[in-house]
Amino acid sequence: MSQNQTGSKSYLFSIVLVAVIGGLLFGYDTAVISGAEKGLQAFFMGAQDFTYTDFWHGFTSSSALIGCIIGSSLSGLLASNFGRKKTLIFAGIMFFISAWGSMCPETMVLAKGEPTLNLLVVFNIYRVIGGVGVGLASAVCPMYIGEIAPSNIRGMLVSWNQFAIIFGQLVVYFVNFFILGDHVAPLIQSVGEGVNEILNINDAQWSINEGWRYMFGSEMIPAGLFALLICFVPETPRYLASIGEDKKAEGILAKINGAAKAQEILKDIKETMVVKTEPIMTYGFLCIFVGIMLSVFQQAVGINAVLYFAPRIYEAMGFNNPMVLTVFNGIVNLGFTCVAIFTVEKLGRKPLLITGSLGMAIGAIGVACTFGNPNMQLLCMVSIMVYSASFMFSWGPICWVLIAEVFPNTIRGGAVAIAVAFQWIFNWIVSTSFVPLANSLGYWVVYSMYGIICVIAAVFVWKLVPETKGKTLEDMTKLWKGKK
Repeated sequence: MSQNQTGSKSYLFSIVLVAVIGGLLFGYDTAVISGAEKGLQAFFMGAQDFTYTDFWHGFTSSSALIGCIIGSSLSGLLASNFGRKKTLIFAGIMFFISAWGSMCPETMVLAKGEPTLNLLVVFNIYRVIGGVGVGLASAVCPMYIGEIAPSNIRGMLVSWNQFAIIFGQLVVYFVNFFILGDHVAPLIQSVGEGVNEILNINDAQWSINEGWRYMFGSEMIPAGLFALLICFVPETPRYLASIGEDKKAEGILAKINGAAKAQEILKDIKETMVVKTEPIMTYGFLCIFVGIMLSVFQQAVGINAVLYFAPRIYEAMGFNNPMVLTVFNGIVNLGFTCVAIFTVEKLGRKPLLITGSLGMAIGAIGVACTFGNPNMQLLCMVSIMVYSASFMFSWGPICWVLIAEVFPNTIRGGAVAIAVAFQWIFNWIVSTSFVPLANSLGYWVVYSMYGIICVIAAVFVWKLVPETKGKTLEDMTKLWKGKK
């Protein structure tokens, strides 16, 4: 049988491979701050025109999230009006500008190496720009893969985006480690009222002056590669059909699915696209509510309390090697993401989400019951691993799969943007509230709360989320019209 009749899997996989670099950059950009933040903090503590307090450091460490909210909010507008491909090119450019600007925020205008309030403002602007790239990529990469992929392997291919995110985080951990090399990270001690002092200034001088710059600048390599390679992938057939480019759409569908199947798919696409876009609420409140709550629960289950603060948690448990455990946790996360990739088309989306929710609930309650008890240190660590691993085969990848495929064609751009914007908003809420809540209420209260939310998430999926396994994107139009 000719390739023209069956389509080319190598062509499809090459396209997806380029698209998931956007996921890798998502993980890389959000994790790069973990290695750079101590040197960055010590650098700005040397400022003469202002005092770099804990508040400033907290804001600087999380300023990229502001850009993430902006980028995800704009993703629907850009993807619907300029296409998925051009939006991803723009995201790649944002990544590159941010990496270069974060490395050299002086930009030949401000004095090199002189920490000032103006330099801090400029640095945060560059981090926000990078966040815009993350926000765009987080919404449009799964959308792009979902619209390119055949329905029988769409879930698996979209799940690779989550694998790339976790892989990007692991890559930057190792990159930061090699950049630091034999140099020493600065030791910073709190002296009250949000003011700190540096302890080993002489040994850490290189890390303070240069180390953090190289860490941020290292992102220019994958960012430049992504911006270049995305220029060579096609636009999605769904978008091309929506703007009347039927021949181009059929040509791409034929390369992926075969000529006969391409005509059938294009016919289904055209039947659901009488108009290019429709109002967001065309298919009813429930359609948008399900998409938003998938995003809200993905963050509200508290996973970033582990991903962002793992070293702090393991240290609080009493372990002497928190970074080693953090890396091991990352490897476990990568392995369990693969579980989703290879089972999502066999088991379906809902069973994985429900099982993962209950696994997370068990892990979270396990942490709540054992945290702070020296005799249960090992059980507490295992509970953290169960909690994290359960997320990685369920809510981590499957949420992105559903957001990419659950909305009808004519509202997908705008609906995905709304859902992903809620995801970043709740990412920020969980990330900023965890440490204050843990310090004031105790870890057992916080993890008990996360465990309860996990159970509620399982009920939500069971009762309201439709199973999309094996369905075409065009089937979503019929599904939601039937629920109105």
